[in-house]
Amino acid sequence: MRLFALLFFIGNLLGTSQVLPERDRAVLKDKILEDRFNNLLPKLMDRAEIDMWLVIAREYNEDPVMRTMLPARWLNARRRTMLVFYRDKEAGTIEKLAVARYNVGDNITSAWDKEKEPDQWKRLVEIIRERNPEKIGINISEHFNICDGLVHTDYMELKEALPADLESRLVSAEKLAIGWIETRTEMEMELYSTLVEITHDIIAEAFSTKVITPGTTSTEDVVWWLRQKVTDMGLETWFHPTVDIQRSNEALKSHIESFSKGEKEKVILPGDLLHCDFGITYIGLNTDCQQHAYVLKPGEEDVPQFLKNAFKAGNRVQDIFTNNFKTGLSGNEILLKSLAEAKAEGLRPSIYTHPLGTYGHSSGPTIGMWDSQGGVPGSGDYTLYPNTVYAIELNTTVFIPEWDKDIRIMLEEAGFWGTDGFRYVNERQEAIRPIPTE
Repeated sequence: MRLFALLFFIGNLLGTSQVLPERDRAVLKDKILEDRFNNLLPKLMDRAEIDMWLVIAREYNEDPVMRTMLPARWLNARRRTMLVFYRDKEAGTIEKLAVARYNVGDNITSAWDKEKEPDQWKRLVEIIRERNPEKIGINISEHFNICDGLVHTDYMELKEALPADLESRLVSAEKLAIGWIETRTEMEMELYSTLVEITHDIIAEAFSTKVITPGTTSTEDVVWWLRQKVTDMGLETWFHPTVDIQRSNEALKSHIESFSKGEKEKVILPGDLLHCDFGITYIGLNTDCQQHAYVLKPGEEDVPQFLKNAFKAGNRVQDIFTNNFKTGLSGNEILLKSLAEAKAEGLRPSIYTHPLGTYGHSSGPTIGMWDSQGGVPGSGDYTLYPNTVYAIELNTTVFIPEWDKDIRIMLEEAGFWGTDGFRYVNERQEAIRPIPTE
């Protein structure tokens, strides 16, 4: 009943492709946080076998994990903020405390009276001693940058403040932090579907005659239209978008040139195969999407069949890849199996999928990088868990006899892995978008 009420709450707020006013966004963000703290965090702490988690950071130098825990009215930490999460599995409780002068929103209660104990570190030690945890997780990690947010100064002061018996209980909270960052709740997935729909709608408008006049509009014009559109809608982009062109009379660029973001501005012409890379941020979630469009030549009424066939090859690589998702497999295992199967079908794939969520390039299993097609040590060894979202990012190279050259179909869509299997968060592109010349 409680979950139904929360989902109903989101549905009433969002509508279809509706961008909420700031005040309503704040309400939704804090509802999502409350649900995550009370229902998700205890499960993650039990899974990681950590009964106390310390997240410590100073204002404007926030631990990336802490950023995802701050309420809507806190745009930054304040002074030195210490968050303490204590899980008593036997009692079935979770304590959410702040060794700070203030409550951190409605979810995390201040547990420090400076007048009684002026030393913030001593008060932290008192809280730890009172609860006597077996393991004290801190955010240090070799392979996951988002989970390595405890800065050197705070780490050294923490170790200095802790008695030897408590210091010996310090462990990396890497798996707990990854779980917190990568796991999506039902409330968040309801929001995510709308966010991806908004992303698709913006791309559809960008790749239309509303924005593009062949022979006049440049790739940079479309890029800055995307940026302006997002700003006008009250949203943000988490990376600068790109728009590029493949043409019949130009050789296919190398991966390193394609990913360098260094392509020069070009005027869009009839016969161009357009590609964009675009993502937005909204209420703590991010999208990442790559789609294609084709500018019809005079007399053409549809995208040429040879380009349609090439695009189908891109969709086929997606299908092979996502069919190999399985809880417990590592990113590297999924990558190598998918590449082998695609190549066995005569395809020329490259897979470089990354976790997506509270960060664009998020924490979780890395499934290939464009320059690491043999696997990624460290982050690629992390295994797949359910209720996680990925930017299904890949390409396939296709030879086009009509152009006497290779082209690259580059695709990226948000995909969800859950207990019922894989699904796209809000569909995927299955046909190249035609743009009329007139």
